[in-house]
Amino acid sequence: EHYIISSGVKEIIEGSIIGINFKKIYASEFYYDEKGYAVWPKIAINYTNKTQFLKRINKGILDVSDDYSINKTMDDADKRIPMSNMIYIGDGITDVPCMKLTKDGGGVSIAVYTDKSQKVAKDLYKDARINYMAKADYQENSKMDILVKKTIDAMVITEELNHLANEDIN
Repeated sequence: EHYIISSGVKEIIEGSIIGINFKKIYASEFYYDEKGYAVWPKIAINYTNKTQFLKRINKGILDVSDDYSINKTMDDADKRIPMSNMIYIGDGITDVPCMKLTKDGGGVSIAVYTDKSQKVAKDLYKDARINYMAKADYQENSKMDILVKKTIDAMVITEELNHLANEDIN
């Protein structure tokens, strides 16, 4: 499953060529009146509340209006997508809290950079806030492509090993 958590505008992301490939897009959006005019911010997403949406994905509580369930205690075993099975790809400073949360939860965080933002990614790596960094090149066989595919392979192997280890216990 793929999700987007963005400070950008939801309608723009949904309308992009890749928008249909995401299970859920959490991004800033507007409330529209009956004539279709944007009249007020409906949801504003910034670096401080991006982690809320990561936790929603983790728990499987995707409805942003469900404040009760998201704040209810849940055993890690009952969470729909364990943090250890997540890959968070961030391209800016607003992604740092989610990248750190994912990494600390056993998942993998990758900072993507352009020539102008490479120093930020290097600093995040040196500060152990991310697992990896790669140039924002998503082509087949790019470093980014290889990192994501190898990470998925590692996660699958870890799940298989855990299953084998617990097979005789249950």
